[in-house]
This record gives sequence, structure tokens and C-alpha cells, in this order.
Amino acid sequence: MTYCLGIITRFGLVMAADSRTNAGVDYISTYQKLFDFSYPGERAILMCTSGNLSMTQAVLTLIRKDLKAQEEANIHSLPNLYEIARYIGSKIRQIQEQDRAWLQKDNIDFKCSILLGGQIRGEEPELYLIYSQGNFIQATQETPFLQIGETKYGKPILDRTLNFDTPLEACAKCALLSIDSTMKSNISVGPPISMVMYETDALAIRHKLQLRLGDPYLAKVRKWWEESLRNAFDHMPDIEWQYYQESSQEDVVID
Repeated sequence: MTYCLGIITRFGLVMAADSRTNAGVDYISTYQKLFDFSYPGERAILMCTSGNLSMTQAVLTLIRKDLKAQEEANIHSLPNLYEIARYIGSKIRQIQEQDRAWLQKDNIDFKCSILLGGQIRGEEPELYLIYSQGNFIQATQETPFLQIGETKYGKPILDRTLNFDTPLEACAKCALLSIDSTMKSNISVGPPISMVMYETDALAIRHKLQLRLGDPYLAKVRKWWEESLRNAFDHMPDIEWQYYQESSQEDVVID
């Protein structure tokens, strides 16, 4: 399992991912899940991957091969993020068609999903979620974030905090708290945490970080958030219970 998310606002993008993969409780590994395919000055392209690791690695390999061979259709030649999302979807279907029969034979889950975010010169920043079937959806002003992987634990803070006017630095903190909340509740999500912040029209990635297990800032954020939640809980108003008196026997009518 994994957890990745992308956030888009009028100010740009934040994309973040954990790095843990597991094939059972006794086989846990670390793999990169956030990838930068930018062409500085022309286009910023970021991807986060989730699902079957062999599938996502194969898709990324095909994307890199097309770039190296300068194929007519590649992520540096396609005119907009929508066409790039369609292109990535076609690569997912290609790998699945090649391997589906053998994976199904051994009951192996071959589903995967990819977050695609970025900006091409002359276009607005965009964020897409590409499904295992190759189709996709786009983030909107009303729903400015998308998630893949183990999404449920990190969603509440996104729902309560984010909107399309949220500053990027606040989005980055929200993304970090969302991942940390997921790590707290699910052992299959874990560090290192990779995160990128992209400013609209920069057309280059200027802000990136990786937080490893035991990182002082990550520990500080977790402690501060837990203390703040506990303090907020302690100061919640008490429930105003409604009390009902038991009916008097004198009020009981007997036919």
C-alpha cells in the first residue's frame, strides 16, 4: 500500500508521496513514488505512482524509452496535460494487456494509478488522476486535491483545510500532515516522504524535500499536531444532554 496526493490552487501545485511498499507483513521495502519529468523553461511535469509496483515501473520505463528515442508522442512533445494523461493511460493499458493473463493466473492484483500534475508553457497548471483502466479525472476549483493509495486517513484534514485560494506553503503543511496522519493509522504507509511545491508559471521545480524516518522536522510537526488536537479536544464544549423525567404512575391512564 502507499499514499500519494496532489493539491492544486491558483498559486500552483503541491505533490507528495510516501515511499513504502509491502508484499506482506514480513516483506517491506522502500521505493521512490514521486517522479520529476520536467523540461525546465517549457514544462513542469510531476507524477506519483500507486498500486502494483511492477506495473508502475514498467509504465515509467516506457515513458522514459519514448523520451530517449524521441518518439513522435512523448511527454515532452504532447501539447497539453490532457494529452499527456491520455498518453500515460495508454501505457498503463499496454502493460496490462501484455501481463494480464499471467498475473490473473496467480491471482495477483495488477491495478495501479498515477497522479499527473504540472504546467506547460501557455497553459494553466493542471492535476489529473489516471486510473488503472487508463481513464482519468481532473482536479477542479471545487475539489482541489486528488489522492491515490491509502486515502481515507489523510482525507479529513484536506476536506477541512483546503480550498482553491489556499497559499502554497499552507498546502505543503497540509499535505505533510495528511501523510503523517496516514502513517499514524496504517503501518503500510511510511517514510521517506517526498514532496514538491510548484509555483504557477515557474516552469521549473524549485522546491523539493525528502523527510526520512526520524527527521527532526517531521517529529516536531507530529508532536505539535498531536498536542494541538488534544488541546482542541479538551476545550470542546460539553454535550448538552436532554434529560427526560420518568412518567409518573398517576399520569398513566388505564382502560
